[in-house]
Amino acid sequence: MHRPFFNSVVKWLAIVLVGLAVTATAIPVEDSPTVVHVVEGGNPLSLLQNDDSGQSSIDYYLFTRSNPTTAQRLYMNEESIKSSSFNPEHPTVVVVHGFLGSHNSALNPAIRDVHLNKADTNVIILNWNRIGGDDEDSAILNTPAVGRRLGQFLKFLSEVSGASYDKMHLIGFSLGAHLVGSAGRELDGKIARITGLDPAGRLWQVHPERLSSSDAQYVEGIHTSKEFGINFVIGHADFFPNGGESQPGCLTPVCSHYRSFQLYAATVEHNHLVGRRCSSLIQLLLDMCNGDILHMGNDDINKRGSGLYRVNTGWRYPY
Repeated sequence: MHRPFFNSVVKWLAIVLVGLAVTATAIPVEDSPTVVHVVEGGNPLSLLQNDDSGQSSIDYYLFTRSNPTTAQRLYMNEESIKSSSFNPEHPTVVVVHGFLGSHNSALNPAIRDVHLNKADTNVIILNWNRIGGDDEDSAILNTPAVGRRLGQFLKFLSEVSGASYDKMHLIGFSLGAHLVGSAGRELDGKIARITGLDPAGRLWQVHPERLSSSDAQYVEGIHTSKEFGINFVIGHADFFPNGGESQPGCLTPVCSHYRSFQLYAATVEHNHLVGRRCSSLIQLLLDMCNGDILHMGNDDINKRGSGLYRVNTGWRYPY
């Protein structure tokens, strides 16, 4: 083998290995949570049909301060809701993973823990990986239907418990961002807040059911990756950290994509990342925004704001 070619191969392999190491550091793997089934009988919510075990194709895992790490699995029957630790007086945060994700994905404990540490909250983790599977085209096709089912579940939850839509905050990562948009649309935009964490871009630029500002009373987009995310405004307020193309400390697009939920979690805990309003995308990319300020992320269920914002961050938590 020629020496220059050999050196090039070695250098390429080194770059790949470093990139994988950074990504692995940014995306920890969590063990499966302990799950307590709350009234397994009745009519669990299912998409199209139940699987062979008779269980739902969509799972709802509830965490509260009474059960911060041991999930209670909810079903679409009244006894299931009322025998759980769900408290309709508290805010409800619903977290939805993206393609190839599950209830074990790193974003779930990251977002769950900061919300529970901050206030008494009902955190519901949605798992739809048995529908999304490992085929991205099928996952995209099924996203709106799963979102509508989530909307129907939240309507049922409200009816049997008295929980108000004004206290519900839906948070979706990547493909999950468009899923929660469909859920909000199913409820005629009555949900208090939706946060889209680097909403998926592939095939969604012109998709009629992508996340939009009409899906909730307040819709916020946090865009961190040019490779995987949708790179234009979709909500009332859209934040593009560090320009929204890639993130400090990330050597791979996957790392930048995952940074969206890490930034969000940091803002719930610290509420410290402040964006400047931009008059154009050019101004945003050149870091010349000088308009009004608005805090990115946080847990304010009644948050309001509008416009395009740039926020500059560091490369490690809390950024």
